[in-house]
Amino acid sequence: MTQAPVPNPAELTPAEVLAPDVVVHRNVMVAMRDGVRLATDIYLPARNGQPLGDARPVIFERTPYDKAGTPRTELSVADPKPMTRPELAMRLVREGYAVVWQDCRGRYGSEGTFTKYVNEAEDGYDSMVWLAGQPWNAGRVGTMGLSYDAHVQMAMACLNPPGLACMAVDSGGFSNAFTCGIRQGGALEMKQATWAWNRAHESPRAIANPEIRAAIEAEDIFGWMRQTPWTRGRSPVRWDPDYEAYLLDQWQHGTFDDFWKRTGLWAAGYYDSFPRVPIIFMSSWYDVYVPTTLENYAGLKGDPGRPLTLIMGPWTHGNRSRTVFGDVDFGPAATFDGQIDRDWLSYRLKFFARWLKDEPGEDDPQPVKVFIMGGGSGRRTKDGHLDHGGHWIGASDWPPGNATPLVLYPSPDMTLGTTEPRKGALSYDYDPRDPVPTIGGALTSGEPIFTGGGFDQVESGGFFGCTSPGMPLSARRDVLSFETAPLEEDMTIAGPVTVRLRVSTDAPDTDFTAKLIDVYPPSADYPRGYALNLSDGIFRVRYRDGWDKPRLVEAGEGPFEITIQPFATANLFKRGHRIRLDISSSNFPKFDINPNTGEAEGTSRRSRVATNTVHLGAGTRLELMRID
Repeated sequence: MTQAPVPNPAELTPAEVLAPDVVVHRNVMVAMRDGVRLATDIYLPARNGQPLGDARPVIFERTPYDKAGTPRTELSVADPKPMTRPELAMRLVREGYAVVWQDCRGRYGSEGTFTKYVNEAEDGYDSMVWLAGQPWNAGRVGTMGLSYDAHVQMAMACLNPPGLACMAVDSGGFSNAFTCGIRQGGALEMKQATWAWNRAHESPRAIANPEIRAAIEAEDIFGWMRQTPWTRGRSPVRWDPDYEAYLLDQWQHGTFDDFWKRTGLWAAGYYDSFPRVPIIFMSSWYDVYVPTTLENYAGLKGDPGRPLTLIMGPWTHGNRSRTVFGDVDFGPAATFDGQIDRDWLSYRLKFFARWLKDEPGEDDPQPVKVFIMGGGSGRRTKDGHLDHGGHWIGASDWPPGNATPLVLYPSPDMTLGTTEPRKGALSYDYDPRDPVPTIGGALTSGEPIFTGGGFDQVESGGFFGCTSPGMPLSARRDVLSFETAPLEEDMTIAGPVTVRLRVSTDAPDTDFTAKLIDVYPPSADYPRGYALNLSDGIFRVRYRDGWDKPRLVEAGEGPFEITIQPFATANLFKRGHRIRLDISSSNFPKFDINPNTGEAEGTSRRSRVATNTVHLGAGTRLELMRID
């Protein structure tokens, strides 16, 4: 790989006057180390339509979602219409910044081939080198962005670029994409498949050739999801080989090795040398990036030169100005707006003013802001949603310092209690042709196949793969549901969720899944109660010796111990509720289906039924953190 380019002043395109005080230079082509040029828009202050020519701190965002488009989350409760990127840039210029938006490689105006995630570290670094040489840059750069725009920040920061002064990392930024974001517990997160199909519509090939775009749009994505795994030339994204190639590489590369230990995918490998700059980490309990956010916070905290803020709401991916997620209303306190600050933009403006312009600011003794879900009436709201409610707490760290361990043991009688039970075993048949359907959860980018949030764990025609509408998932023979007795007092959990199992299987490979559920008692509004999903996880047993040491199960082997790591959560289980743990072997289409054959991942055209067994007693338990 060639060296990063020498920072030279850019040859700006002619200035376009947006307002008397703001001009923009559109599609300035910035060269990367390999000669590929990235389209970049530069917004600068002006007077009477003429650039001022002074140097200012810079706010920089890189995106695959169109630098001149409209982000879906630049809005607030007070102003629910999202700002366009030019509108946001004008606001920031008027706050005293130069603003730079850039299309990622192979997207919209930029040259090159888009290979999801893997070029972002070097491209981000080279862009920062270029920024360092611009006369309108006063020397400090703050970065921001949601989702992919958070991933590119963390990737770039791993290489310690010049001028980086602070970061607002919103719902993304891979700590380890093998364990959260692309794969999880050894399984593929199927949001990668739906994202590839959705975004292939915007690829350079599709934009240049209407026939290719029409072919992608004509594919039956619902039908294709019933024909997984996809293979080369047998997928709905085959019309753009670049998108198909990167997706199948992620699907089929199932060992944690150098493929995954790259700057764009593995920030955890760079924590020791990470820049000492202030960072906001924000995510939410029904977002796919809970582990990434908490791991980045934990891995980088403790350095006074790197003050960190952690914010965890009840939201789905980036939807911080709403209160209803899935079928659940988390109450008027659920929004960022009016709770953490007036709105997200106001919060960022204060952050950037302090760290880019040296304006006064105070350290928060409670830099961790966490929304505790639960505590609502349990009634159906006027809009037809479960009133689950919730409230914010502040803490000096995560998990909160007053959290203590709570261990619950599944028993052969399907109860969940604090006493380790006598030994026993429960077996079920897992048929890959009839996977347990995904009903909400920590999901994003799944449309039109799946959606995230809280839902009653009951099959419905609105969820992909449901074949028995009206039946609870706990009625399935391949789901083991363990419940506590009704709680005698309110109980709040806040922290990691860990499920340890002793298991065996008659297949060479299979999966085990776990789901944590808040079970409401029957009521007038919900005569059968309401089983609210809080968190879930998966483990592929070929990885029981380590992510870098896959090994198939030998005939007669076991039982052996595995650990499923559902996402951390924070929830108040009210008096009379039950804590429920569901164990099964599939959760589709959130995760790809294990065919139980032991073949190379993402390649099998066959499947077989596996008899899977959970061995109860020592070694099988649910570990939570309780706060008083």
